[in-house]
Amino acid sequence: MSGKKLKNEADLVKQALKVGAVYAQKRKVGKFEATDSQHAKIEYLYRLLVHDKLVQPLAKGQETEPNMKHKLALWIARQLPEDHPLLQ
Repeated sequence: MSGKKLKNEADLVKQALKVGAVYAQKRKVGKFEATDSQHAKIEYLYRLLVHDKLVQPLAKGQETEPNMKHKLALWIARQLPEDHPLLQ
């Protein structure tokens, strides 16, 4: 997958995990625990969003952590208002 790295991508991923944790709880499909690794949270949220058809799945063999992070960053960037500091 070739995707231009987003400005503030790391911070967008953090924001996606926060919003995603609330989303997962509202969906009653689980919740993130303090002991969960960042990798586990990223993979879980990515798979949940793919399942709910909120993000396009990555091609087979492309499901790497950097690619999943990129998908989460793109997802949250679409949820934020245009003037949000992370999009500047």
